[in-house]
Amino acid sequence: MIRLNAISWRFRKVWKRNLLTVRETWKINFITPLLEPLFYVFAFGLGFSGMIEVIRYGGAELSYVQFIAPALVGTAVMYNAFFETTYSSFVRMYYQKTYDGILATPLSMEEIIIAEIVWSATRATVAALLIMTVLGIFGFVSLPFAYLLTPVAFLGGLAFGALGLFITGIVPSIEMFNLPFFLFVTPMFLFSGTFFPISNLPGWVTPVARALPLHNLVELTRFFCIRHHETPLLFSLIYLFCFTIVFTLLALVTMRRRLIK
Repeated sequence: MIRLNAISWRFRKVWKRNLLTVRETWKINFITPLLEPLFYVFAFGLGFSGMIEVIRYGGAELSYVQFIAPALVGTAVMYNAFFETTYSSFVRMYYQKTYDGILATPLSMEEIIIAEIVWSATRATVAALLIMTVLGIFGFVSLPFAYLLTPVAFLGGLAFGALGLFITGIVPSIEMFNLPFFLFVTPMFLFSGTFFPISNLPGWVTPVARALPLHNLVELTRFFCIRHHETPLLFSLIYLFCFTIVFTLLALVTMRRRLIK
């Protein structure tokens, strides 16, 4: 049973604990999310620039690099938030017994769960800002307008953080995280309009792609980074908000069952 009345601003104590921990290794932690999108941009930019003249998207003609660069900001939000509440949260829960120690304090189980989701969104937002800054230096995104994406990146981080923690509450072992990554995250990465417009997909696949959370996040990142989009922005915002609420509630249920067990 979910005890929403057990949630208070005390969850910031757990959030601060995670912040203090990551400060010790922040340079290493952000090297991968910072460099990986750049590798994609330069690899695909150099590899496909001579093969793909323009991408027609949102009523505009874009170079291939202009098209994929903003999408990689969205995928960075997804990967950072999802990884934090799957592998990292599982290690804190199962191997380090961090949750057991926190539960010995006045903090509630629900506050721990909310703190983990908010922390994952914080980490994902910082990674997105770093990536946007670097991409902006190279002229791939429009700065400083792109920084208005910050609240959207945080919302996307909450969505994928909640999804990841829901999965953490049901997987029997850390090795089982390979399944949701392979069956859900990787297909989203490939078919959410990251590398090509979803209008290029067969007619029956397009509605499925539009229903993926990453697609809606990518549409929003493209608008703030290059001011073009195809899916209505209000729809994408409402979708991500509802997705966050639903999976936060599911995460509260599954993680509570697991921690009590």
